[in-house]
Amino acid sequence: MATELMQAIQYDSYGGGPAGLKHVEIPVPTANKNEVLLKVEAASLNPFDWKIQEGVARPLLPRKFPYIPGTDIAGEIVKVGPQVKDFKVGDKVVAFHPHDRGGGLAEFAVASEDLTVSRPPEVSAAEAAALTLAGLTAHQPLTEIAGVKLDGTGEQKNILVTAASGGVGHLAVQLAKLGNTFVTATCGARNIDFVSSLGADEVLDYKTPEGAALKSPSGRKYDAVIHCATGIPWSTFEPQLSDHGKVIDLTPGLSSFATFALKKLTFSKKQLVPFFATPKKENLSYLVQLVKDGRLKTVIDSRFPLSQAEDAWAKSIDGHATGKIIVEP
Repeated sequence: MATELMQAIQYDSYGGGPAGLKHVEIPVPTANKNEVLLKVEAASLNPFDWKIQEGVARPLLPRKFPYIPGTDIAGEIVKVGPQVKDFKVGDKVVAFHPHDRGGGLAEFAVASEDLTVSRPPEVSAAEAAALTLAGLTAHQPLTEIAGVKLDGTGEQKNILVTAASGGVGHLAVQLAKLGNTFVTATCGARNIDFVSSLGADEVLDYKTPEGAALKSPSGRKYDAVIHCATGIPWSTFEPQLSDHGKVIDLTPGLSSFATFALKKLTFSKKQLVPFFATPKKENLSYLVQLVKDGRLKTVIDSRFPLSQAEDAWAKSIDGHATGKIIVEP
């Protein structure tokens, strides 16, 4: 019997940017015991995808070359492993495919049942794929570290979201507003109206003096910062924090870990917390339900066919997407 083949995007070494991506025809992967095989309808890009190619997680990621990038996928199940209990062929789902395996930028991909969630008809494949890692990265720091209760209960908190028009930021603003919060947000001048439409109470152009200083127009001090941007030093955050304020850094580098350690050692009430999302099925299911109910929307910046994946890759590297970038096989 002939091996079934599929189109996919892969790269063979670190570096190379968009030009390093190769269009290949390779065998369709096989679903193991507790896995499902999806016909991919949409995949979304995250900055960490191209950072892996640049070598930011070297030598841990990728585990081996050649490597098919992409973790956020939505599609239809075409095969199920023998131990899969909750899904069947024909089910529409959204799934997270861990970075150590990759595989999202392809016509077919396998996903573990425990990181796969049913996708209701009200949620499109593109909306669902856009939600996965970005949604988890917005949801978990708000609820687990900032202590925001998304049912609207609890004492009011002042939240700052930096880079609020981006993939994580635009979801963080909306999720924060489900809680009892006052949200200040930063973005570029062209996106101020967009971020306001998401529910932010006040929006700063990050290129103005007030925006660069992260100073709340209403004079509030932040209980937590969902920090989606880069290049802002601790000295800028510290005067804007409440007595026990936390900066939750979603793209932490060496300086973040150094500041984190220093604040711990000196018993500072103000903290910097480096953060990486942990994929959890229950969190993803909750987010999908919010989209179904119309309480959360994923904003699509642009869509590219798999044949133009290099252009999608370049747009993500450029760093000015409003919302999420989608690739559709």
